[in-house]
Amino acid sequence: MSTQRSGPNGLSLTPLPEASSLVDRGILNADAFRRMITLERKRSERSRKPFMLLLLDMGDRLPSEKNGKTLGKILTALSGSTRDTDVTGWYANNCVVGVMFTEIATGDSNSAPSTIIARVTETLRKNLTLEQFNRASLSFHVFPEDWDKNAQGPSNPTLYPDLSQREDARKTFRLVKRMMDVLGSLLALVLFSPIFVCAALAVKVTSKGPIFFRQCRIGQHGNSFVFLKFRSMYVNNDASVHKEYVQRLIAGKADKHPSDGNGQGVYKLTKDSRITRVGAFLRKTSLDELPQFINVLKGEMSLVGPRPPVPYEVEAYDIWHRRRLLEAKPGITGLWQVSGRSRVTFDDMVRLDLHYARTWSPWTDIKILLRTPGAIMLGEGAH
Repeated sequence: MSTQRSGPNGLSLTPLPEASSLVDRGILNADAFRRMITLERKRSERSRKPFMLLLLDMGDRLPSEKNGKTLGKILTALSGSTRDTDVTGWYANNCVVGVMFTEIATGDSNSAPSTIIARVTETLRKNLTLEQFNRASLSFHVFPEDWDKNAQGPSNPTLYPDLSQREDARKTFRLVKRMMDVLGSLLALVLFSPIFVCAALAVKVTSKGPIFFRQCRIGQHGNSFVFLKFRSMYVNNDASVHKEYVQRLIAGKADKHPSDGNGQGVYKLTKDSRITRVGAFLRKTSLDELPQFINVLKGEMSLVGPRPPVPYEVEAYDIWHRRRLLEAKPGITGLWQVSGRSRVTFDDMVRLDLHYARTWSPWTDIKILLRTPGAIMLGEGAH
C-alpha cells in the first residue's frame, strides 16, 4: 500500500508505484513541483548558476492502477539518469513528469542539455516498449533563457508557472483594471484637453520639431510599442549621454545629481543641455506625460504599473531585473513614482515594481492614483 510522504521543505509527495527505489526518492505533485521551479528560478537569478528543466510528456494521463508498471519504468529510468540533488515531480499530474537539474555548468549551457537528454533518452529506450517510447516526448528548458529583444515573448512560460497561475487567479481583477484604464484615459483626455492644446502650442512655437516625441519602449512580455510624450528636447540630439548614465545607474555605479527639491539629489540627469526651456517646465510638472493616455487607451500601457524601459536599458538589465517586464503591464504612474521616484536606486525601483506586481488589486491602483497628484505637486524627483 502506498502512502503520502513529506518531501523537501514540507512539500507533499504523490503516491509512487511499487519500485522501492522510487519510494525512497519520491516525486512531487504538480503544485509542489511548480513551487520548486519558482524558487530555483529566483535562486538562479541571484547566483547566476543555470538550471535545466526536463519534461517528459507521456501523451495522455496515466491512471495509477492501469499503467502503474509503465509509470514505474519511466520514473526508474529518470531516477537512473539524475543526481540526488535534482528534483523530480509532476509538471502536470499523471501526464507530464519533470526533472529539475540544478546548477548545471555555467559555461556549458548548450552542451549540458544535449548530454542530459541523450542520457535520459537512452535510459528510456532500454526500459520502455517501442510503443511506450514512441508515445513519450522530451523537451528541455534552460534558465536563464535567451533574451531576444526582437521576440514577442522573450521568456519561456514553462519556466514561470507562478506567473501563469497568478494571471489565472486574477482574471476578474484584470478585467476591472482594463475598464479602469479605458474610462480613466478617456476622462483624462477630455478633462486635460485645454492643457493638452496649450502644451502642444508651447512646444511647437518655442522650438523646431514635432509636437510629440515618439520612442520605442519595451512593454510587458517584451512587446515593443511607440511611446508618446510631448517633446521636451531639441531635435537631433545625442542620446549617448543618457544611455551611458542609464547603464551606470543599472550597474549601481551612478552618482546622484543635484535637485531643486529637498537637496538629497536624484538618480537622473538634472542639467541636460538637450532639454528646451518649455520642456524643462513640462518635465517638472509631468505634463509631458499627458500623451501617454493614448497609449493606455490603445492597451499598450496601464494607468498604474512600472515605467516602460528603452531597449538599451533592457540590454543592461541583470537577470532578476527582467521580471519587471514579465509581471505587470507598464503604467503612467506607479508605486515607484509615489514612493521614491528618482531618489531611489535602480535596484530599489525594481523591487518596488515587483512588490506592486505581486500585490496589486483594483483598490491598490486607486490608492496609487490618489497619491499621484501630491507627488506631482511636490515635484521631487521630476526632471
